[in-house]
Amino acid sequence: MTTGHKHPERRLNLLTGDWILVSPHRLSRPWQGAVGEAAASGGLSYDPDCYLCPSNARAGGPVNPAYEGVFVFDNDYPALLPPVSQAPPPSRDPLLCAEPQTGCCRVICYTPDHSQTMAHMSVATLRSVIDVWADQTRDLGARPDIEAVTIFENRGEMMGASNPHPHGQIWATSSIPNELAREADQQARWGAQHGSSLLGAYLARELEQEERLVLANDSFAVVVPYWAAWPFETLVLPRRQVSELGALSDRERDDLADALGRLTRAYDALFATPFPYSMGVHQKPAKAADDGHFTLHMHFYPPLLRSALIRKFMVGFEMMAMPQRDLTAEAAAERIRAVL
Repeated sequence: MTTGHKHPERRLNLLTGDWILVSPHRLSRPWQGAVGEAAASGGLSYDPDCYLCPSNARAGGPVNPAYEGVFVFDNDYPALLPPVSQAPPPSRDPLLCAEPQTGCCRVICYTPDHSQTMAHMSVATLRSVIDVWADQTRDLGARPDIEAVTIFENRGEMMGASNPHPHGQIWATSSIPNELAREADQQARWGAQHGSSLLGAYLARELEQEERLVLANDSFAVVVPYWAAWPFETLVLPRRQVSELGALSDRERDDLADALGRLTRAYDALFATPFPYSMGVHQKPAKAADDGHFTLHMHFYPPLLRSALIRKFMVGFEMMAMPQRDLTAEAAAERIRAVL
């Protein structure tokens, strides 16, 4: 399907096995959906009321150090708790299934500057964040009770961010989460059937066609995936087969920092507003062998649809049947490329 294609079709998400309905002919319909307030930009470098700024007290009581770089701490209100000696046994009821879940939740403050976002950070600052991501993945993944490490960021109130200070989170879990489990399984299936990396083969096709390519450097490429569900969804992929952040070379980490800065600046330029999104880093499960099938990648899921005020909602058919989009992946990539 090209940007001029007008007929509906469904596309297969190779990473999950789900289908996505694409309906480009619907772009001509009048919009009467909800609008909201545009996200604010700029602000103070230090906010005395921010519980993530240096030297301030957090909501849970502890006081932050006067940190000058990346600052990591255990979440004061974690969704997961460490293992305990008297953990409840798994439920044996086949209709009411449950089992204990343990782990660790941490917060990563990217910089002490309250006003910054990825789009404003230097390559050096972003590189320091990537190094901490890699270190945290290694340390948490080595724990005997941890099976997966998930790194993510919710940016903007629209995506549920509780604080505008530039930060992300790391959740380390005693089981492999749904999305990672499905992605690992799909990539293993492809590897067994084709003897190659699924995302490596997919990136080669995207670099050949260039329709959905947003940007690229020596080590990484950013595409709007063929199966994208969110309007300006992107996928960040390494050019070399690598399964986790810790395996990236110095040059590759610098190039990843470069790609993240360029991508987030382009997002902000699309509608002249700080672009909200949920971002996640997917790496191989912590205890899985590196068999060359699983490829490190990053997802960006931004909700904005037509302007800084109009967002995409996943409701109705999308909740009850399958995701659906009107703007094609090719058209979305073209619009992002235009503001780079």
